[in-house]
Amino acid sequence: MEPNTQKLIHSFGALADLGQEVADTGDFMEMVRTSLHLLLGTLAIRRGAIIECPTHHLPEDKSTNLLAVWGVGEDYQPKFDVEDADRDLFLKAPDGALLVSALVQSPKSKVQSQNGTGSGSDRVEDVATTAPASSLIFFDRYASQLQQQGFDLIIPMVVRGELTGLVLLGGKASGDPFTADDLEVIKSMVRHIGVGIHTHRLLGEVKQQVVENRRLYEDLRAIYRDTVRAFAAAIDIKDKYTQGHSERVGKYSEIIARELGFGEEEIEGMAIAGYLHDVGKLVVERDIINAPYRIDAKQSSELNRHPAAGYEILSPIHHPYADIPLMAKYHHERMDGRGYPDGLTDEQIPLGAKIVTLADSFDAMTTDRPYKTRRTFDEVILDLRRNTGSQFDPIVVIAFCRALMKELTGETKKRRFAKMLGKNYLDATKDIPLLTQLLAELDPNTQTAAVGSGS
Repeated sequence: MEPNTQKLIHSFGALADLGQEVADTGDFMEMVRTSLHLLLGTLAIRRGAIIECPTHHLPEDKSTNLLAVWGVGEDYQPKFDVEDADRDLFLKAPDGALLVSALVQSPKSKVQSQNGTGSGSDRVEDVATTAPASSLIFFDRYASQLQQQGFDLIIPMVVRGELTGLVLLGGKASGDPFTADDLEVIKSMVRHIGVGIHTHRLLGEVKQQVVENRRLYEDLRAIYRDTVRAFAAAIDIKDKYTQGHSERVGKYSEIIARELGFGEEEIEGMAIAGYLHDVGKLVVERDIINAPYRIDAKQSSELNRHPAAGYEILSPIHHPYADIPLMAKYHHERMDGRGYPDGLTDEQIPLGAKIVTLADSFDAMTTDRPYKTRRTFDEVILDLRRNTGSQFDPIVVIAFCRALMKELTGETKKRRFAKMLGKNYLDATKDIPLLTQLLAELDPNTQTAAVGSGS
């Protein structure tokens, strides 16, 4: 086989290996180092370096970044400033390669080629001699350093019209000059490397954008939550006897949703629904809301407008969580159809509304009102036993009781119930047996899991 043919096959093999390396989604720095070794090994080049140039989107950042180096001292850490004029020179370089020794000479002088007329190096030198003096600033600053380290050739990595980086190459180990064919192989391999670096940079920018978008999204969610809580506080201020009610209902709803295995966004949505469930009270007369006695039928009818009014208030708002207006509308519906405003039954009532119903009722039972004092825990358990299946959904009651049981048994260290119910309201010694019995009645299969195993 002829030497040129062998060389061509070897070059194509090297390009194939390099393409595979660049396409690999593994370690970026390892890809760059391996690519440099493949490039140097293909033409038996003594030394080389791959340098990343700053993106033109960051004009204040002009310093290059060394990615890989081979064949020079370990302490060599080249760092160049690439000015706009330098960038133009690299982008416009004919043949895509620049010879250091030619560029450092006067642009008006004629430099003899390395290997005679017609060679690739000759064309590179001709480019250097015709470049304007203003475009040689880079080489005026760094030529001495480059030559001291034995770098003869600079190949710009240009991808989609953008200068991605520079490849610095020394001479061949044989001492032979670079031919036109050598330059074509070098430039082909450099293009592969440039694409790999450019792709890595794009992926980094995409990841950064994702992080920034996520941060923005979290900020917006935080603002939304804070606004909802402020709104809930404003609702409760209208009712001087139930201040804090909406926030507690939101927290109880969150606890139940978590126990039911909802996802984090659904859990947050349930909390928001709890905070806003009484928003319709904004349209109810303050005297009715603050009546220190049991209101009459007419006043009760006026108060019962608040679920439908809440739906009308919330519907035009684009909430990040679905069904919040419906949960506000239906939180006074009952399983047996005797609720309001629409008299829905069981499956017609959204699960979220059923959760808010229980959270709302539990807080009403465990807080003092002007016309009654709060119930004892024994009385609450009795109410749940009596009304589960008619007012409350058994699945929701079971989840609520399980969550409360976990706190009483110490399975969870959080004391969310205790903080909302106040000191000394709960008594594990008396309350655990009550919960155990209720859970056994509602779902015998969960009794052991809830109490015995602590799962």
